[in-house]
Formats: sequence, C-alpha cells, structure tokens
Amino acid sequence: MGAGALVWLRPVRLSALITHPDPRDGIDGSAVLTATELTGFGEDVISVYDMVREIPQVADGIGCGCGCAALPNYRSLLTCFHSGGMAMGCVICQGEARLAYRRHQEGQTLEQIRRAIDARFG
Repeated sequence: MGAGALVWLRPVRLSALITHPDPRDGIDGSAVLTATELTGFGEDVISVYDMVREIPQVADGIGCGCGCAALPNYRSLLTCFHSGGMAMGCVICQGEARLAYRRHQEGQTLEQIRRAIDARFG
C-alpha cells in the first residue's frame, strides 16, 4: 500500500479480550471499600460496593472489561472494588457488579453470570 492509503481495521470486542479467572477458595469481601472509605460518593456507589462485599466469590470469578486489567495488582472484578481500583467512578465496573449481584440473587451460576456480563458489556 502506498502512503496515504486507508487501512480498515476490524473492531475487537472487549469480551474477546476479557479472561474470567477462577474464583479463589475462601475469598471474602474484607478488602472491599466501606461506606466510611467512600465518603463523598453517593449512596448508589456505596450500595454497589455493599453488593460486591456480599458476593466476593462471584466477583472474584469475573474479569472486568473496562480497562482495570491494566492496573497493578488487578485480578478480577472484585479487585476493582478494593483500594486503588477503578469502581468508584467507573460505570462499567459498577454495572457489571450490579448485574452479577442481581443474577446471583436469581440463583444463576457463575457461568451464566459471565455470559450475561459478556453479552451486555463485551
């Protein structure tokens, strides 16, 4: 191709790049930030952190599709809600967590939850 030629790149879905990790045995939500640590953020943000604290074994088995995976010490959606994670201001982290929580409350398996997240956010 000569100089100035247009090259069309096929877009890549983020879900194709997301790897869902296996949840760790014995994982808990103790490192998820608390309401006190989230002072200044709205009740909607605090409530999603509370949701993640209730389902750490699910959140630890979900890969986040917003770019968190590039952060140091990132492992899973669960770590997005730890200190240094992006969830405080990220609608994708929060949206994935809300969807995972709702689907978990409905009795869905981790695999079903992953597929729902990939379909919605990927």
